[in-house]
Amino acid sequence: MRDRILVIDDDEKITSMLRRSLTFEGYDVSTANQGAEGLRKLLAEEPGLLVLDVMMPQMDGWEVCRRVRDGGSTVPILMLTAKDEIASRVKGLDLGADDYLVKPFALEELLARVRALLRRKTERTEKAVNRIAFDDMVLDLDTRELIRGGQSVELTTKEFDLLHLFMQNPRRVLSRDVIMERIWGFDYSGESNVLEVYIAMLRQKTEEHGGKRLIQTVRGAGYVLKGD
Repeated sequence: MRDRILVIDDDEKITSMLRRSLTFEGYDVSTANQGAEGLRKLLAEEPGLLVLDVMMPQMDGWEVCRRVRDGGSTVPILMLTAKDEIASRVKGLDLGADDYLVKPFALEELLARVRALLRRKTERTEKAVNRIAFDDMVLDLDTRELIRGGQSVELTTKEFDLLHLFMQNPRRVLSRDVIMERIWGFDYSGESNVLEVYIAMLRQKTEEHGGKRLIQTVRGAGYVLKGD
């Protein structure tokens, strides 16, 4: 599937040139000559990259960038600016832009930056696959870290494995025997209340900052991970 790029620039010569060049490189390209029009296309098309000019009438690129980020979009943004002052570059980056390029620019440099931003986006997406989430909990399978409500929660190996099992089976009641088999194995011969102890520790850690209880006891059946 080809990457889609949205170019927003009030200079029709620039948008025409970029459409031809980026299309030739194998991208799907759409353009807009005003900030408001560009925002509408961004919502409708969900591009993989936004090339955004700063100096536009009515709604400039900085305002477009701010609205994109305020709306929750993480689309990579490459800003084009005729200004080379540090303050202009800092402003764009502070508003959420990922990179900038000063006009006039060499096409080869723009293409290189486009490739780099799309590559970074792909890497972030691939890493995100190794995360699973339920409610306000996110479990990172690479770092073995739990984030709940924006707070990092430190888990032991067994606590992590137990929570991972629940998050792989949300809203499914897991019997004590199933949990013991999956986490401690068939030949476990330790204390009989080990599961109850670990459930209590998990609840304490995940509810420490005021989080609601998600690991529920189902009397006579086992445990289940569920919200309201």
